[in-house]
Parts: sequence; structure tokens; C-alpha cells
Amino acid sequence: MKRQSNINEKITALYCRLSHDDEINGDSNSIKNQKQILSAYAVQRGLTNYQFYIDDGISGTTFDREGFQQMISDIEAGKIGTVIVKDMSRFGRDYLKVGYYTEVMFAEYDIHFIAINDGVDSEREDNDFTPIRNLFNEFYAKDTSKKIRAVWKAKGSAGERIAAVPVYGYKKDPNDSKHLIIDEEAAPIVRRIYDMCLSGMGPAQIAKQLSEEKILRPSYHINNIGMSHRTDLGKNPYGWSCTGVAAILERRDYLGHTTNFKYKRKSYKCHKAVKRPEEEHMIFYNTHEAIISQEDWDAVQKIREGRRRKNKTGKVSKFLGLLYCGDCGAKLYNHAKSNSDYAYFQCGTYAYTATNGECSSHYISEKVIEQIVLAELNKIINAAEIDVNALSSALMQYCSDISQKAVSKRKKELSAAQKRYDELDRLFNKIYEDNANGKISDERFGKMANGYEAEQEKLKLTITELSSALTEHQEQSDNGKRFLNIVKRYTQLTELTTEILHEFIDKILVYAPDKSSGRRVVRVDIYYNFVGAIDTSSLAA
Repeated sequence: MKRQSNINEKITALYCRLSHDDEINGDSNSIKNQKQILSAYAVQRGLTNYQFYIDDGISGTTFDREGFQQMISDIEAGKIGTVIVKDMSRFGRDYLKVGYYTEVMFAEYDIHFIAINDGVDSEREDNDFTPIRNLFNEFYAKDTSKKIRAVWKAKGSAGERIAAVPVYGYKKDPNDSKHLIIDEEAAPIVRRIYDMCLSGMGPAQIAKQLSEEKILRPSYHINNIGMSHRTDLGKNPYGWSCTGVAAILERRDYLGHTTNFKYKRKSYKCHKAVKRPEEEHMIFYNTHEAIISQEDWDAVQKIREGRRRKNKTGKVSKFLGLLYCGDCGAKLYNHAKSNSDYAYFQCGTYAYTATNGECSSHYISEKVIEQIVLAELNKIINAAEIDVNALSSALMQYCSDISQKAVSKRKKELSAAQKRYDELDRLFNKIYEDNANGKISDERFGKMANGYEAEQEKLKLTITELSSALTEHQEQSDNGKRFLNIVKRYTQLTELTTEILHEFIDKILVYAPDKSSGRRVVRVDIYYNFVGAIDTSSLAA
């Protein structure tokens, strides 16, 4: 329904829009240029009661623009009588929506619409070409989008970071905008968020604490350091969200890696980002300095994977995500009795299947498992304090299936095989020259060459097998050293925390109880990070 008002009292809306794509075409479409053209046109026609509505850096394929929506709101409120744009492409590049606004809505609200350069005037009857012009404007947007996507795909596939804004904790290198350097103000917050997670806090708790301490949200901080210029940040600069914290806890960027193609847009008209499946991501390693160590990142992912179901007492167990059934492999879930401190873990297959017949109802109390793990960890820590070299040797036995003596033997075999392989190359060259010079016959050359090639093929297989075995041993050795470095950071433990558990332990298997002795005996196997299961009874006491 039209709103009646004196046309002379109404505002003349001068609408300006510029997208990042338009900027490459020079200054003709700049906001400054549009304002000059529109204001001069309005004044010449006595429309002095004008107001600018501006969207800078916004695509014409979307109509979710702040300036445009404010103009539409003022039209619906009866404040505007005339709308003037430089040309139809400034109004928008979506054929259907442009047609709706200019031919349906504006007519309903009795709006006088003018596009100066295109000669469009809604009060004249010679606008038949306008729909075709709108269609060409949409074709232009579609073609431009296609070309830009091709450029970004090429850059992203080559390992170049394609995100326009650096991830929180980093900023662009002033000497190379393609490279990220650590933001010394934000990086400590990122490290702290990971430490808080390792200590047992969930994203909601972390967000609440950061908000209470009035630490700037990432988007506000990135704006403050000039890495972004967003205007839609909301009113609370300290309002951290649990989803924002969770996103920080999942980003591989903090390991020093670049991940491209995590999101996509369905079309050039729909600007909503949609997550791609992980197999479509492209990861480029060690592209910038890491903020979080691989060990801490892995521990956090393990915690997040097992998060975060409270038991009946409202508590979250520090063992969540670590305990598994030794018989069926399912997770063990934490249960508690109401109005009691007693909590226990039970096989998920038994607890949550309809028949309960796929596994037995074995369980273990949380206090018992804590006592077992605490005792086992202290045995390892004590062994390191007594004789770290002996512990290192013991760890190597668990990490590798071959002894150091066997490693030395394989190294010698590899060296001999490689030496013989190279020698055969020289011999082959020699008999080739002898054959060419007539010193040996073709028949003799053929037999010798076939023999050398057959021997080389066997040597190639031997070299590959020995190299693989030695590489695997080296990786296992490195894993032993990584675990030993964790052990050396601790002295006698008096209690366990979520951080300690996930730093030391990969998983814990709990088996069905054995009652053959008349007592209930539960077997528990602890698998440590990097080294697997360890027989602590053989360690120095």
C-alpha cells in the first residue's frame, strides 16, 4: 500500500555502491566520483533535500547491504520520494531482484527512480531496454566471479594463502603481505586458550573467563591492528563466544601450516560460506612460525573429541576420551550416582545398545583408575630421576622391534648394498665401452649386462627394505625421545589433571573382570603417547 506524503518534503536518495571488483576498473566508479555525479544531477533539478546511502566494498550480487537496506527501510517509512543511481549496475547485478525493486516495490511506494548514465527514468515510458541491461549486468557479475575463482584456485593450489584476513594470533608481514608473522599481542592469548583447554576447561568456560577479563574479541583486535576493516562487529568488543573459542582450538594454522579451500560458496549470488569436506582441503606445511606445539595441539584435539558429557553430579571426568573397552573397543562412559561422590566408567556398547548382549557390563570406578594411572606414571618419572639413560634404553625396546646391534648390522648391509649397486653401474659402463671397441663380443656383452641388471634389481629391493626399516627405527627413536622429554618435565605426582593425562596417555584399555581366583581382578592396559604400552615392572625402582 502506498504511503501518501507531499513529494517536496521527501528525501531524494542518492545511492552509491562500489565493490572490490569495480576498483580494478579505475576511478570512474569510485564512491567520490559517484557522489559528485549524483549530487550535481540532483541540484540541477532542484532536488536539494538529498541524502547519500553508501555501500563501499560490497558486491552487487547481494542486496544484504547496510546502506541499501537503510534506504529500503526509509522508503517503507515514507521518507523517500526519489532514488537516483549513477547506472543500473550500481543498484545491483541480480536481474530478478533489481527488477523486483525497480518495477514492483518502487511502483508500489510511488518512487521516482533514475539511473543517470543508462538514461533510465521511471516517469518516462521508454524504459523497455532496462530489463535487458539488467540481464547483461548479471552476466558481467557471473563472468567476473568465474575469473576470480579461477585465480584464487590457482593461488591456493600453489600454496599461497588465500584468506584475505590473517588468523587471530598472526598478522601480515610488512615486507611480504603473503607471509604471516606472529602477532605478539594476540599469540599469548591463543597459547592461553590452549592451556585452559588442557587444564580441563571447555570452550564456554574459556569464553566466559576471557569476556570477564575484558580481552578484545579476535575480530575487534584484527580491526585494531589494521588487518581488517569490518563494520559489522556488534556492540560488545569483549563478548567472546564458545564457537569462536572452539574454532581457535581446531585451527591447524597455529602449527605453522596453511590450509586452503576449507570453505566454498554455492554460487556468485549466494555469499554464504559452506564448509568443504576435509578431503577437499589442501594443507601446506611449515609456511609460517608455529604458536602451538604439535604435542599440545594433538592433546587438545583428543580432549575435544571426547568432550563433553557431564555425569549426574554435573562434573566432567578428566578421563573422558581416554578409556576404551579392551574387549569390544567401544568408549567407556562416565556415570555417577546421584547425591554421591561415587563415579565409574562402563562399556558404551553394553550401556547404550538395546540388547546389552554385544559386550558384558564390566566397569571400573574412577577412583581406582586414577590410583592405577597415578602409580604407573610415578614409576616412569622415578625411573627417569634414578637413571635417565637406562629409561631411554628401556623406552627404545618398547618403541622399536629391533635392537641397536641389529640397527648397526642393517646400516652396514645398506652401505655394502649401495656400494655394490654403484660398482655395477661402473662395470656396466666398462663392458659397454669394451663392446663398442670390439674387446668383447655382443653375445658376451649381453650375458654380462643381463647378469648385472638382475643383480641390481635384487640390490634395489634390498636397499629399499633396509632404508625403510632404518627410517622407521629412526622415527621410533624420535618418538622415544619425545616421550622422554615429557617425562623429564615432571617430578613426583600427587594428583592427576586433564593436562597431565593427555600429555602422557594415548588411551587406556579396560577389560572384563576375571573372577576365577575368587576376587574381582580387572586388567588395565595403558598406552602412552609415542611409545605405546610400557611394562613398568622392569623399570628401575
